[in-house]
Amino acid sequence: MNPLDKLGEEMDELLEGFTSTAIHGDLTVGLTQYTFWMMVAAIALLVLIFVFKKKQAACGLVPKGRFVNGVEFLVEYCRDDLCKGLLGDTWREHFPFIASVFFFILMNNIIGVIPGCKPGTGCIGTTAALGLVSFVYFIVVGIKSKGVLGYIKSLAPAGVSFPMNALVWVIELFSTFLRLVTLAVRLFCNLFAGHVVMGTFAILTSLFFVPVLQQITPQTLGFAGASVFWIAILLIIYAVELLVAVIQAYVFTLLSAVYIQLAEADEH
Repeated sequence: MNPLDKLGEEMDELLEGFTSTAIHGDLTVGLTQYTFWMMVAAIALLVLIFVFKKKQAACGLVPKGRFVNGVEFLVEYCRDDLCKGLLGDTWREHFPFIASVFFFILMNNIIGVIPGCKPGTGCIGTTAALGLVSFVYFIVVGIKSKGVLGYIKSLAPAGVSFPMNALVWVIELFSTFLRLVTLAVRLFCNLFAGHVVMGTFAILTSLFFVPVLQQITPQTLGFAGASVFWIAILLIIYAVELLVAVIQAYVFTLLSAVYIQLAEADEH
């Protein structure tokens, strides 16, 4: 029997596994597997921060060890690239928010790559909530910087006469609300697609290797040999997904910082 004959059935089961299911209560008021792993990621992030601060204090002025230097590199990169480089003089005000978003998403993404775990950011509800937080934040920043009417007027570029400025204002208003959707959907789709690909190759590895455990024949040995190929691809995909986990956290945070910068800019 060709192992690929079972692929369709296994894929259906794989895709069903990505559906949010309540492990306590129901989907309206309850705990889903994605919420659970999001809580795990939050706790892991808090533990990492406390351990880092403790080790950093023990090191004194000169950081020592790969862990301390690694975390400091990420913090400094977030500070210099995402805050100072984009937000200018107001970077200190927004750094706590920017860093929190980056490390929260990064921790969720990395935990999701661990076999048997799921990313808290693998659910559209979670990514929508993150997008909403970012959306509300840069709107509040814009209102705080320019006032309610000033921020609303800033959506239309200066120097454009009526009625063109009204048309541009409507387009920019729609574009502003569209940012919420793009933030949520981009993060969710990239993670979902990546985990489906990983799951697919894991299934292929299993389908080609299991027959040799049931019966040793030249054919099953050939299937087992093919499973080595699938394992090699799977390992490559895992490495790529680790990179994607970092990139997606960076992209989401970068866009949030850009939107904050646009909200504070004198001219939109």
